[in-house]
Amino acid sequence: MSAPSLALLPAGLHDLLPPEAEAEAHSVDAMLEVFASYGYQRVKTPLLEFEDTLLAGAGQAVADQTFRVMDPHSHRMMALRSDITPQIARIATTRLAAAPRPLRLSYAGPCLRVAGQQLAPDRQISQAGIELIGDDSPQADAELVAVGAEALGAIGLHRISVDLTMPKLLPALLDAAPLDPATSQLVTRALDRKDAAALRAHAGPLAATLEALLLAAGRPPRALAALAGADLPPAARALADRLAETVGAIERLAPGLTLTVDPVESRGFRYHTGICMTVFAPGRHEELGRGGRYRAGGEPASGLTFYADAVLRAAPIRPARPRIYVPAGTPPEAARALRAQGHATVLGLAPVDDPAAEARRLGCALIA
Repeated sequence: MSAPSLALLPAGLHDLLPPEAEAEAHSVDAMLEVFASYGYQRVKTPLLEFEDTLLAGAGQAVADQTFRVMDPHSHRMMALRSDITPQIARIATTRLAAAPRPLRLSYAGPCLRVAGQQLAPDRQISQAGIELIGDDSPQADAELVAVGAEALGAIGLHRISVDLTMPKLLPALLDAAPLDPATSQLVTRALDRKDAAALRAHAGPLAATLEALLLAAGRPPRALAALAGADLPPAARALADRLAETVGAIERLAPGLTLTVDPVESRGFRYHTGICMTVFAPGRHEELGRGGRYRAGGEPASGLTFYADAVLRAAPIRPARPRIYVPAGTPPEAARALRAQGHATVLGLAPVDDPAAEARRLGCALIA
């Protein structure tokens, strides 16, 4: 049997090579700088935690995507994070429990998932995001969207769209309807598939309302008008009103940002309790980021997480840093001056007969 290739990696894992690795680092740094300018203070969380800690609270929703290992030191089960948000909730409710609210935190780091998704097959992903903890208002949700949009703009992604959903709206409608659990599942499946015919066949007294909301998905005026005119039970009406208030708050804070509203979308938001948002770039189907409202212990919280890999693929190509070959013996101050001008100086470690050929070999367009 031949020896395994040393370049072979498990499915869903890959190396990031030059110049993409530097471009991703630059993008994350630029986003974090925008987050910091709005008062979001950076925290750093460990890759591994005890399983019962990491998967508590909001972490329960990502348990099926979490790798486990045995800690040889404590002999307790540990888990590798598949999402950083539950760790932020832990920090907020423990280490920073006494910090003034609302608490604004930012973060960046890698995560590992058991399986990728159809549109995002990577199992190791890089996240960068913000969490606002201790405030339950449309203004807080709007701030996340506006700050996130500005962070993407800092790396050249100016034409983005944000899709707003209220995942708890559909359960509120179904809870108030005379539908048995099996029928409710059929209705949810029909909505997930955007299947109006199946909706009419199974939704009974809810059919007209749900079909109107399904067909109204799109720009806010149309979707919010459908919600305003729908016959909703009190719990669902409160959620619809909150969605409308949040849209208004975003439009005031980030005028010109493209928004869409899908009133009955609920897929993928497993630990969220209110307004949720998903960020897209024009012409691309993969999500640049997503987030929404959840509970951090007993506190209201909301966050927005970006996927650095997806952001890098959507962002304009960043020009590579110009590389200049600096022959051995060149005064150090000359190389320092070039670096101060934004060049990458590739230092010759020994004299060569043909500096021009050596520069070409090392990928340098210029010679000092």
